Amino acid sequence: MNRSVLINGASVAGPALAFWLRRHGFDPVVVERAPAFREGGHAIDLRGVAHEVVWRMGLAAEIRRASIGTRGMSFVDASGRPRASMPVELLGGEGAVGEIEILRGDLSQVLYDATRDDTEYIFGDHVTALADDGDGVEVRFAGGGRRRFGLVVGADGIHSTIRSLVFGEEAGFARHLGSYTSYFTIPYPMAHDRWDRYHTPLGGRAVAIRPTPLPDEAKALFAFTSPPLSYDRYDTGQQKKIIADRFADVGWEVPRLLSAMWEAEDFYFDTIGQIHMDRWSSGRTVLLGDAAYCPSALSGLGTSLALVGAYVLAGELAAAGGDHRAGFAGYEREMRGYVTASQARANGGETGFLFPKTRAHVMMRDMMIRSLPYVPWRKMIVKRLQQADAITLKDYQS
Repeated sequence: MNRSVLINGASVAGPALAFWLRRHGFDPVVVERAPAFREGGHAIDLRGVAHEVVWRMGLAAEIRRASIGTRGMSFVDASGRPRASMPVELLGGEGAVGEIEILRGDLSQVLYDATRDDTEYIFGDHVTALADDGDGVEVRFAGGGRRRFGLVVGADGIHSTIRSLVFGEEAGFARHLGSYTSYFTIPYPMAHDRWDRYHTPLGGRAVAIRPTPLPDEAKALFAFTSPPLSYDRYDTGQQKKIIADRFADVGWEVPRLLSAMWEAEDFYFDTIGQIHMDRWSSGRTVLLGDAAYCPSALSGLGTSLALVGAYVLAGELAAAGGDHRAGFAGYEREMRGYVTASQARANGGETGFLFPKTRAHVMMRDMMIRSLPYVPWRKMIVKRLQQADAITLKDYQS
């Protein structure tokens, strides 16, 4: 039996899957389009059962050490004065800011370091064609190479190349949630107090300054509501102009953030959307994480889905003795309910919170946040949020 598995994507889902596949006796190979390991990125959350997954990996302490230590989320007015604040513990770490927030690149680094010694990583290349003959998959790479693998996994994000090659164009699976987001690193000489600060001017716009582990930098985040836009995904200059035009009249720290944006080398811009698929596998190819079931960029759930999905996919393949049909079926059976609940929780849930339409809506949101510590149903809210993240992990034998 060919136990080699090609994983396309080296962000979070890919290295996490490589970790579990190696533990179960498979031979993973990870290919990444970027020329080198990608550092930085935006802050991501670990929620619910994802904590259990990283504990089983033996990486929980290391991930906690690398975390940002964000204290909570605060909405500020145009003068920077706090209007309403949500500390992390208010909703048991299941609110807008998770108990553990970590930069995507820092989490990827932990996973990469845990797998690099026994997993082949190929940087600066990507898959261009797949030929599944039933017994294996012939893979062609952009660099001209050809290799044969037993299985192929698309762990390459919301704009997955593997999904397009095997299942068809992205438009058939993407669901735009009516907004866009952008983030990038900025110099931040002022002392951090470890709070995410959000300013929400009217007009369907939100902007934030978020801490990082470094004392002299922060992450700027912009988001706005919009029907689908036509733009070049690879033209960051065009994307920066979209942000500059949308926020040109906003006060607070925005003029300084926009000035820094033009110099930012890690600028990111994308739709806030989801991926919905009736099936996540075809033949010997399967999708994992955002490539299969992206819950949305602002949901705070994508990383947890990726980590849990990697654990379940590898475990089900092992439990099936390498029978990919049974393994893929088990993976979908175990994950489908969890994915559906997570996407339902994220689907548009941030719209009224981040993008209040009127001043009255702003006041209502802020009053609701300020009242949360005192309302008797707060524990019910926490319980409901925890249930949305719930999935019972099997104990797979390695």
